[in-house]
Amino acid sequence: MKRLFFFILIIFLFSCKKENKILHNNYNYQKARVFREANEKDSAFYYYNLAKNDFLKTSDSLGIGNSLVNMAVIQTGKGDFFGGIESSLEANKFLKKQNDSAYRRALSTNYNNIGLAYHFLKEFERSSSNYITALEYIDNEEDKYLCYNNIGDLLISQKKYDSAKAYLNKALATTDSATFSKVINNLAKAKYLKDKNYNPLPELFQALHIRERSDDALGRNSSFETLSTYYLDKDNNVSLFFAKCMLQSALENKLPDDQITALKRIVTLDSDHYLQNFKKLDSINDHLQTTISRHKNQFASVRYDVEQKNALNQKLKVDNFKKNIGLLSLGLLLIVGTFYFKKRKKRLEQEKELEVKNTQLRLSKKVHDVVANGIYQVMTKIENQEEFDRNKALDELEFVYEKSRDISYDKAGEEKEFSKEISELIASFNNATVKTFTAGNNPAIWENLSPAIKEEVYQIIRELMVNMKKHSRASHVAFKFERTDKEVEIQYKDNGIGISGEPVFQNGLQNTTSRIEAISGTIIFDTKIEKGLKVNLSFPVS
Repeated sequence: MKRLFFFILIIFLFSCKKENKILHNNYNYQKARVFREANEKDSAFYYYNLAKNDFLKTSDSLGIGNSLVNMAVIQTGKGDFFGGIESSLEANKFLKKQNDSAYRRALSTNYNNIGLAYHFLKEFERSSSNYITALEYIDNEEDKYLCYNNIGDLLISQKKYDSAKAYLNKALATTDSATFSKVINNLAKAKYLKDKNYNPLPELFQALHIRERSDDALGRNSSFETLSTYYLDKDNNVSLFFAKCMLQSALENKLPDDQITALKRIVTLDSDHYLQNFKKLDSINDHLQTTISRHKNQFASVRYDVEQKNALNQKLKVDNFKKNIGLLSLGLLLIVGTFYFKKRKKRLEQEKELEVKNTQLRLSKKVHDVVANGIYQVMTKIENQEEFDRNKALDELEFVYEKSRDISYDKAGEEKEFSKEISELIASFNNATVKTFTAGNNPAIWENLSPAIKEEVYQIIRELMVNMKKHSRASHVAFKFERTDKEVEIQYKDNGIGISGEPVFQNGLQNTTSRIEAISGTIIFDTKIEKGLKVNLSFPVS
């Protein structure tokens, strides 16, 4: 019964025909209407799509919306249900003025189309929701009665017979004979399906009589189908008779959907001609599916081709615009060019001067960190080791020399594994009176840390050890290293004399505080332990 529903939907479109002609004095839109009324739906779709693009250029939201609604209705009528829903949803974006009568008529048709498409797809809840929404925008009473009938028919499909009867009883107030025949036919079905003892025949034949009298082929086929279904479990011969009546009418009026519906029933009931009827059914169904697929592809192709043409036109406009502004841009560049280059030259000179100053500061800091502290470290070893290894001391002094030479050439040198550098640094303060210990110093602790951070950490640890050597009188010094997802934590602890009261930062420890702040870290001196000094350092890993 697809064509019967489509006919119902077309009524909504023609109900606003007069006003649409006034509102949309557009060549492509008017041409589309001519093709639609001549039942040349493919051509109508093409020109509605052109009209939509015309209205987009002038920001005519109603014109855009009505063009898309018409396209959606054509798609649904041709079996492209998902395409029809997509076009309707796009139309809703432009039909925002819900208090305007023209917009309301477009919205009622649009929601009715969505409801109809979902009805065919057997998504009954979505269909019902959209039919009910359509009711909110219908101002004409006769259109409301027609919508009541659609909702009632849908509720019958959902087996909600009481609700269906409620809507259909409202629709009985119609004065249109075509609508009245639909309503009494559906109401009889609802009553009978609710109560198998109810006799629906008087109403079913009344509906058939009205449709035959008005030569309503679609409605007549609906009656034949309803009567065939009613007799299906009562009298197969009568059911077959009405199915054949439906097939004959569908063939005469070239209605393939109704032909398929009738043949499915005939194949079931007429076993003597089963193969003959099945071949007809298979042939018609294949042809119909091919036609539906062709229409789907055609509608998609039309929209794509038009969009491509629009994109090409837009590109040509952009290219022309670029050409027009090209000379102007060149002139502006020549005007500002001299000013820009003078300003840039001055800025580069200032940056170069600043770079020289920063380099001087950086090299000064490296000399202190690498050379001075390195030499002090060697001196500490010589002082603390009973057996002096002259060659080893010379090697270490040569290493300091190499480092100083690297500074002069401003290069980093070959990088050693940092965990090993830290272990060697701490161990270098080990002697007969001071024992050093480390825990957790593995390569993973220092993974993905920048060279700048590593350099600051190295100097912090060295300054702590130098301070210990000069002031703490400690015999045991321990470092513990830990890393979490967010930060590296270093704990220093010795058993020396500690710091009484608040720590006074001088020399090395003052540098230590500055260094930890430079890498966004924190340092805490714990002076309240029983003996010695405890320092907790932490800094973020990124």
